[in-house]
Amino acid sequence: MTAPRVILGIAGASGAGLGLSCARQLAALGVQIDLVISAAAERTLRTECGATAQDELRGYATRLHGIADIGASIASGSVPVAGMIVAPCSMRSLAAIAHGLDDNLLTRAASVQLKERRRLVLLTREAPLTLAHLRNMTAATEMGAILLPPVPAFYLNPQSLAEIVDQIAARAIDVLGVAPPVASQWTDPPVP
Repeated sequence: MTAPRVILGIAGASGAGLGLSCARQLAALGVQIDLVISAAAERTLRTECGATAQDELRGYATRLHGIADIGASIASGSVPVAGMIVAPCSMRSLAAIAHGLDDNLLTRAASVQLKERRRLVLLTREAPLTLAHLRNMTAATEMGAILLPPVPAFYLNPQSLAEIVDQIAARAIDVLGVAPPVASQWTDPPVP
C-alpha cells in the first residue's frame, strides 16, 4: 500500500515551528510530504527556529517545490494527494486562498485542494484580527477550508513551548485524517 501524500505549505507568518513540527510528525507517520515554502517563511524559520531548521525541514520532504514553480505536480488536481496543511498560514496567504489568487505554488496548491474537495487545513496566525481577516476566514471556510488557529490546549497542562507547538501540529494532522489520531486527547477528570 502506498503511503499517503500530503502537501505542507509554510507561509511567512510567525510560528514557523508549527510547520517544522508538522513535517517531523508527518514523516514519523510515514507520510510522503510535498513541501512548498514562501521566501518570508524561510526568513521566519531561520529567525524563530535557528540556522539549521531549514535543512531539517527539507530533510523531511519527499518532494521540495519552489514557491514560483506553478507548473509543479501539486498545482494539478490530477495528482492524487490526501490534502494540505498550511502551517503557519499568513493573512496574505489566507487572503489569496480566500479570493482564488493562485499567484504562487502555495496558494495554487491550496486552491486545488478546494476545487477537488480535499481537506485544506489552515493554521492562521495573527492577532488581533481585522474585519478583513475575519471575512477572509469566512470565505475560505465557506469554500471548504478548515481553519485551525494555533490555540494552545491549556487543559493538557503543557510544560513547554515545544509541547504546545507539537500538540497544535498533531491536531492539524488529525484534522487532515491521514493516520490514526496522534494528538493528546482530553480525558475525563477523576470523579471526587
